[in-house]
Amino acid sequence: MTVDPADDDTLFDPNALEGFADHFRRDDGRAPCQLYLISPLDVGGSFPERLARALDAGPVAAFQFRVKGSDQHQAARLAEPLQAICAEREVAFIVNDSVSLAKRLGADGVHLGQGDGDPREARSILGPAAQIGVTCHDSRHLAMEAGEAGADYVAFGSFFPTTTKEVRHRPDPSILNWWSALFELPCVAIGGITPENAPPLIAAGADFLAVCGGVWSGDEAAAVRAFTKLMEG
Repeated sequence: MTVDPADDDTLFDPNALEGFADHFRRDDGRAPCQLYLISPLDVGGSFPERLARALDAGPVAAFQFRVKGSDQHQAARLAEPLQAICAEREVAFIVNDSVSLAKRLGADGVHLGQGDGDPREARSILGPAAQIGVTCHDSRHLAMEAGEAGADYVAFGSFFPTTTKEVRHRPDPSILNWWSALFELPCVAIGGITPENAPPLIAAGADFLAVCGGVWSGDEAAAVRAFTKLMEG
């Protein structure tokens, strides 16, 4: 998942065009929307086989390794087979929250929540090739700050109810219209996304759909095929 940040820092004015999201349209020159898988919290047992089936079922841009409550040694052991599966299929392997774990694994990048550190510091640790994403909830201001700090993508959500994590922010899809019309930096839609409710997010301008339960709660291969059909349609 290789992306180029917007070059014009003046675009990241926190007061720019607030409230006018509905008037913007996604740049037709942008690449089609892509799938970004997020791991369930339990990635042991048969999960490596499930991941392989999912990645073989259709195009996937990135896979985010997201585990909680494990020390770094245990997390590294769990990550090893999953990272190899992604590497074999040229899928970016992104670590959730932990810059130190991403560094240890030689991961393709890291995804930072608002309390997980500054993108500039992550860049200094992980290097210029790392893909750095930032959770921005429903905030245009946070997204513009992330872009100014050198993030490679910004993530908005949760767009729908989800059991993956506590939902405190519910953006309207129009934030995707606004972002994709003004900024080159890719935006990721996240939160309770399924093949059934994804079309408005794709139409609004999401560059990536970040999906967890919508794939892993059932037949992962069938779910990836359904998302692929939507994105290619």
